[in-house]
Amino acid sequence: MSIREECGVFGLMAPEPVDAAAICHHGLYALQHRGQESCGIVVNDDGVFASHKDLGLVSEVFTKEVMAKFPRGTMAVAHTRYGTTGATNRNNCQPIEVNHQKGRMAIAHNGNLSNAAELRSELELSGAIFHTSSDTETIAYIVTKERLTAPSIEEAVSRAMNVIDGAYSLVLMSPQKLICARDPYGFRPLCYGKTDDGIYIVASEDCALKAVGARFIRDVDPGEILIFGREGVVSRREHCGEREKRLCVFEYIYFARPDSVIDGRSVHAARVEAGRVLARTRPAEADIVVGVPDSGLDAAIGFSRESGVPYGIGLIKNKYIGRTFIAPGDRADQVRIKLSAIEDVVRGKRIVLIDDSIVRGTTSGRIVSLLREAGAKEIHMRISAPPFLFPCFYGTDIDSQDNLIACRHTVDEIARMIGADSLGYLPAEELCKLAGCHDYCAACFDGNYPTRIPSDPRKDRFERKLSEL
Repeated sequence: MSIREECGVFGLMAPEPVDAAAICHHGLYALQHRGQESCGIVVNDDGVFASHKDLGLVSEVFTKEVMAKFPRGTMAVAHTRYGTTGATNRNNCQPIEVNHQKGRMAIAHNGNLSNAAELRSELELSGAIFHTSSDTETIAYIVTKERLTAPSIEEAVSRAMNVIDGAYSLVLMSPQKLICARDPYGFRPLCYGKTDDGIYIVASEDCALKAVGARFIRDVDPGEILIFGREGVVSRREHCGEREKRLCVFEYIYFARPDSVIDGRSVHAARVEAGRVLARTRPAEADIVVGVPDSGLDAAIGFSRESGVPYGIGLIKNKYIGRTFIAPGDRADQVRIKLSAIEDVVRGKRIVLIDDSIVRGTTSGRIVSLLREAGAKEIHMRISAPPFLFPCFYGTDIDSQDNLIACRHTVDEIARMIGADSLGYLPAEELCKLAGCHDYCAACFDGNYPTRIPSDPRKDRFERKLSEL
């Protein structure tokens, strides 16, 4: 078990037909950090949907030949996936497309529903046949069911939000409209902008807006539904204020790109502040501060600025592979392939090593070993998050406490296990300094869940085992 990325959603609506697939392609590249298992694009060409989805990175799935087959269109929805619920297979690639009595629909989703198991059981008992093992298909079924009696697709989405619970940032496309929605807690980020030539863009992070030349307009509010149509942009706010806002604080610690701004807070600034907090609360006598690429670098800068210990580049990341936990196989080997130490920088030095998290301890142990082998004299590890103590039901891939090292060992014991001279975590009470407010979810650290706990939290809860067949 390890921390996994979220998914990334992207959508566009243009006043005239454009190369919508190419725009989505650029947007997905900007969101690739949020998921590296699969990706997909659906283009709307005057009500006719053209799509391509497959396992792999954006560069692998959308070859020049594939891109050439897409028609021009006025709307599109795209997705890059890490599956927090459901297996890694082609069936679970998004966006999910639905044909029903009232028309077609394509939907992309970031997050996890906390009541997905109950909803799926009810749907199956009513005759629904599921083709995937992801939460997204459950959302698609409920929206479709509501659309049969609702006067519009946006009304169907609103009614569905009365039923589904948990984390969801959605981008949905009908033949005539592009719709986005954010759950009333605001667990996952969602924003929109506009290009100079009038194309509206919706994305998980504003870094994707920048990638396609769009000007950021604003974040979608928790509970808000936005409808992009020929009459412009319409906001529906009947679900706003239903719940207290609970943005996942781990977006600032790890998930988001450092150049993104989420709900008005710079991710880079949040991570630098985390490093400053660590320097004040978990100081160490050292010669150099080293960040683990990439999400530990900003916090390392903050630690250095606050403590006065020089910042140095002691670890180099191989830029041609993804984050280590995306690929299957031996994680120790993956760490060695991904990272290498610069011996001239670390040899004989007392090092403060900054990383974003420790889950099982396997990766941290390998990184400490790399620095030891390169001649580091002392290694004082500092983590820019509190210890993981509880499962997450909203998208972070921690579905049980079984493999959480902090649940079974003290800080000193973990330090010995990973080979560090000392270990310090960010104090949980200091998380507000990262988010710039108190409106965040930190349930994986403190166990205070905003929603009802799922009856079956397992990541593979919808997978049929061969023994059951």
